[in-house]
Amino acid sequence: MPPDAPTRIAENPALDLAERLIALPSVTPDDGGCMALVEDRLRRIGFSVEYIKRGSVSNLWARRGSSGPLFCFAGHVDVVPPGPDEQWTSPPFEPTRRDGCLFGRGAADMKSSIAAFITAVESFVSEHPNHTGSIALLLTSDEEGDAVDGTVAVVEALQARGEAMDFCLIGEPTSVAHLGDTLKNGRRGSLSGKLTVKGIQGHIAYPQLARNPILLVAPAIAELAGIEWDQGNAHFPPTTWQISNIHGGTGAVNVIPGHVDILFNFRFSTASTPEQLRSRVHALLDRHGLDYELTWTLGAKPFLTGDGELLEAARQAIRDELGAETELSTSGGTSDGRFIADICPQVIELGPVNASIHKIDECVEIAALARLSAIYRHILEQLLSS
Repeated sequence: MPPDAPTRIAENPALDLAERLIALPSVTPDDGGCMALVEDRLRRIGFSVEYIKRGSVSNLWARRGSSGPLFCFAGHVDVVPPGPDEQWTSPPFEPTRRDGCLFGRGAADMKSSIAAFITAVESFVSEHPNHTGSIALLLTSDEEGDAVDGTVAVVEALQARGEAMDFCLIGEPTSVAHLGDTLKNGRRGSLSGKLTVKGIQGHIAYPQLARNPILLVAPAIAELAGIEWDQGNAHFPPTTWQISNIHGGTGAVNVIPGHVDILFNFRFSTASTPEQLRSRVHALLDRHGLDYELTWTLGAKPFLTGDGELLEAARQAIRDELGAETELSTSGGTSDGRFIADICPQVIELGPVNASIHKIDECVEIAALARLSAIYRHILEQLLSS
């Protein structure tokens, strides 16, 4: 936090709620009781609450009001496994205050944001009971896992009944050095491929009787690694192509493998489309004369929120509450924003510092909780005050 930032909040209700959430072990896809806790808080201030279920996942959709514009806070209550408990300084699901920080699995990713959502809404509704528009919360317990029965299921249900959002703020931990220094106004897309190149198995001492698929595909791999797929644009870095796994062979030292399996991934910007990337890869493999099979998985489409009411409200809230400017970013992995962007034209992500996420002794600065709640409330005041 910048040294000249105001410190206006003495009480910290977001801290109390964050501790209650962290104490509930909610390793994906189990919500661990978090949804019931959130439901109780929201019903008290006039929200209608429903669960949109798919598979083993119960997603929460809560709304206060029926008119537009609709502002939605979105996030996930599930956390990644904590790893060996003995490596934690304090137990991962025993929220602990130490050295000015709150420790526990999910402290930064992202139970603190959810606590800040709810306390911001409670405070806003208390002062503006007849606010314009509507407020919603979308929470899932299937974000850290496969993400196939979570936010995407809610989005599909809302689409089916014609319910769209005008603004959505996702509480992913976006800050880098201090709270509010970075927010995400978009994310890159993710396109994965599973490539199997076929050869002929044989004895390694008689290569003339076999065809080694690893050697056959090597020139194509080198060419793929050297391609400039695009130059990116003002909002996104250039598209990248990376191999994550290669497997070939029987495990024996004297057998030429009959096939090789290669897993790869594109992280792509709005400067390229999935269709363009797929077409270029197939053309290259065909040109190299390979006998291959290739299956594709589109994990996420890129999305971008340009200048508009939500982005300006977030920037102004950070200026007013922290006395600082924020940097826009589209870096990092994917988020549930990839689904929400289908029904919402303005989607941003703003949350606490991400340095400790998914690590042993995950933590968040205690003072940042109250400030984050104040930022969220300030955004609501700009967009929904009557």
